[in-house]
Amino acid sequence: MEFLSERWYLDVIDIAIVAFIFYKLFMLVKGTRASQMFAGLVLLVVASLVAQWFQLNALNWIVNSLKTVWVIAFVIIFQPELRKGLALIGQNRLFRPFIRVQEFGALGEILKAVEKMSEEKIGALIAMEGDIGLRNYEETGTPLNAKVTAELLVTLFTPHSPLHDGAVIVRGLEAVAAGCILPLSQNPSLPADLGTRHRAAVGLTEETDAVVIVVSEETGAISIASRGALKRRLDKGSLRSELSRLLVSREPEETEESAIAQPRHASPTRPQTPSSSA
Repeated sequence: MEFLSERWYLDVIDIAIVAFIFYKLFMLVKGTRASQMFAGLVLLVVASLVAQWFQLNALNWIVNSLKTVWVIAFVIIFQPELRKGLALIGQNRLFRPFIRVQEFGALGEILKAVEKMSEEKIGALIAMEGDIGLRNYEETGTPLNAKVTAELLVTLFTPHSPLHDGAVIVRGLEAVAAGCILPLSQNPSLPADLGTRHRAAVGLTEETDAVVIVVSEETGAISIASRGALKRRLDKGSLRSELSRLLVSREPEETEESAIAQPRHASPTRPQTPSSSA
């Protein structure tokens, strides 16, 4: 075993990492137009190695002349695949404590859909998953596993569509299920005029750390439920700021919880009961 270096295990780790990277690259471009380009690039690399090994001066000169543009050509040709790969890396669970790619990636589409449904008085119930999984509730609905878009959400909640009655569960960038059944809150202190959608929203947030958006079918009013409390009748600006606050930090202070439970102008010791139905 004299041919092995003293730190041979580092060579094994090095080879394993390179093999894994190449495997992931092949899987990333498999089935796309970039796969043929990737094969051509590999052939150029092989040609370079052959030219150096057999000292083919002419071929070696051509390959060396192309080296200066290889990196730029690689980035240009494989731009969509590189962007997709970096996005997949950023969505890894190891990075979730540091960045919120999922929540903010779908936030714009959710906001557009909610604002449109509010204007047209289309009832909606959208649950955004937090650290506590919602798979138990996801299984009560119809699987979607579709990218979140405003058009998709509006279509799902359009009256008389097959899935408009339940909740849509959003996990990261995907709407994973629609028509889901959520637990109703049994909190006796909730206003008596709250409908099933609002009680289901509060009920889910009593058991999980999800953030739930509700659009009233009667009035088009927008509400947000979080940590067992409901903030009602939000305008577009308040909706955006409230969602951003809840998604930036899922550990709000007690003062923030009380702000959700009641309007800012209400007394901190006596919750204000809305006068009209949502």
